[in-house]
Amino acid sequence: MHFVTEAEVLKCLDMPRLIDAMAQTLMDVSAGRVIQPPRAVHEVPQGGAASGLLFVKPVITQHAIVTKLITQMPANAARGLPTMLATLIVMNRETGALEGVIEATALTNLRTAAVSAVAVRALTANRPITVALIGSGALARTHARALRAVRNVGEVRVWSPNAARARACADEIAGIGTTSAEAAVREADVVVTATLSAAPVVHGAWLKQGALVCAVGAPRPTWRELDDAAMHAGVVIGDTYHSARTEAGDVLLSGAKVVAEIGEVLSGAYAVPENTTVIFKALGLAAEDAAAAKFVLEAMAG
Repeated sequence: MHFVTEAEVLKCLDMPRLIDAMAQTLMDVSAGRVIQPPRAVHEVPQGGAASGLLFVKPVITQHAIVTKLITQMPANAARGLPTMLATLIVMNRETGALEGVIEATALTNLRTAAVSAVAVRALTANRPITVALIGSGALARTHARALRAVRNVGEVRVWSPNAARARACADEIAGIGTTSAEAAVREADVVVTATLSAAPVVHGAWLKQGALVCAVGAPRPTWRELDDAAMHAGVVIGDTYHSARTEAGDVLLSGAKVVAEIGEVLSGAYAVPENTTVIFKALGLAAEDAAAAKFVLEAMAG
């Protein structure tokens, strides 16, 4: 049995291979080749501070039984800790024996960005693009890396409510900080929203026709990052129908229709019309974590 630290995970995961693995996993999910029960979400009372959340996400793949435990603790930002921390428990598919425990915060950030890169590769033309990152945390950094692995990325604009953090993030990823979310989004080809916002931070009026929005934050039914105009600006694609229709506040609160899963786009079962604005709402799938865990444990085994 392996216990894998964050540092070891970072040594094991190669971004181009991870992107390809996420593409195959998303097609497997849409084709019904994995068993993925709905995730459970529980509040964790924090006394006078805002409540935290515990997510429990199980999946059975062709290779393993995996359970992911995630905590989101808003007060961690003031403690100098990640607001999201994750652990994977991996068991043998045939015997149920424990094969690994993986510190999975870095893994989550990398595979989330890899999934967005899959969407960018499938839904944008292969030409130079301008990217807007709304949010300046770990996901903004991994998205800059992942999108550069699939496209020639010109300008990367970064905005978050904390101007100092936005500038620090922009400096780290060779991007530029902007004074407003609107300034970041206007004329951007790809917009990534990676926040814990409960209210819209991106408005449809700012979106370029034909833009792709990868909305990876706001993972609760009452939270949202995009206003109604943005959600109705084009077509909405989810990582799964179930997660988008039951857990995504962006979808639920706007009444937007989810037309396809990203796995259906990748397999050719659904074709997005040309020059159409696309909203890709990703809640994150345990199957994605299981695929990344397979890479990590194979690397650890030598």
